[in-house]
Amino acid sequence: MTLLYIVLATFAGGVLSVLIAASLTLALLGRIVKHLVSLSVGVLLGTALLHVLPEAFEGGVDPHHLFMTLLGGLLFFFLLEKAELYRHGHHHEGDDPHHHHGHGFDAEQAGRGGWSVLVGDSIHNFCDGIIIAAAFLADVQLGVVTAAAVIAHEIPQEVGDYIVLLNAGFSRAKALLYNALSGLASVVGGVLGYFIVGPWDALFPYLLVAASSSFIYVAVADLLPQLQRRLPMRSTLAQIGWIGAGLLAVVLIKGLQGDH
Repeated sequence: MTLLYIVLATFAGGVLSVLIAASLTLALLGRIVKHLVSLSVGVLLGTALLHVLPEAFEGGVDPHHLFMTLLGGLLFFFLLEKAELYRHGHHHEGDDPHHHHGHGFDAEQAGRGGWSVLVGDSIHNFCDGIIIAAAFLADVQLGVVTAAAVIAHEIPQEVGDYIVLLNAGFSRAKALLYNALSGLASVVGGVLGYFIVGPWDALFPYLLVAASSSFIYVAVADLLPQLQRRLPMRSTLAQIGWIGAGLLAVVLIKGLQGDH
């Protein structure tokens, strides 16, 4: 039954988020992606700090070892992103009023990077799959919360990747197909994680901390910098409101589940 949960959760995180992104018009995507990014920040930080890390530290492992794992995880994802294998780009043509490149510059850049986006997204989805599997193996409720956090940050990521692929010259059908195939890497990671990680209960606290490092890194290094722009007070308050909504959702889920 746990394997079925993992497959369903990874499919939702890897493929349904692509379909949601593709079902919306580009104009609508441009308007809502910034709100999705803000919401994702709240969900990711809330999940990592209020759910996953506390669960890991309750496993009886030396806290020093877990903090070393957290540090190593943050550095690992930093290096992966440096190698352009772990990215959360949401930039698209015209999204910055101070963007001084000539028209078509984004398409030219995306044309060179479209395939690297797909490769990087596949690796990222594979890692997400392992993270979801480890969470479900530790506790089904924790798995549900972790999968929800993955889905929350996958939707704005897939929106960004979808726009990049369109700018790179992909048709809407091909952009959807390749993004969906990339999303299936999450299912592969989840299934492999179930069979490889399952027998090693002692590793669960470390894997949960690694999951937290992924969420924290994405939120702090990728998403929050996108929100750090000079904006009118109304837009700033909207950002804070969406971040708060993400945190509130995590707190409510935790309250409904109760401590275990």
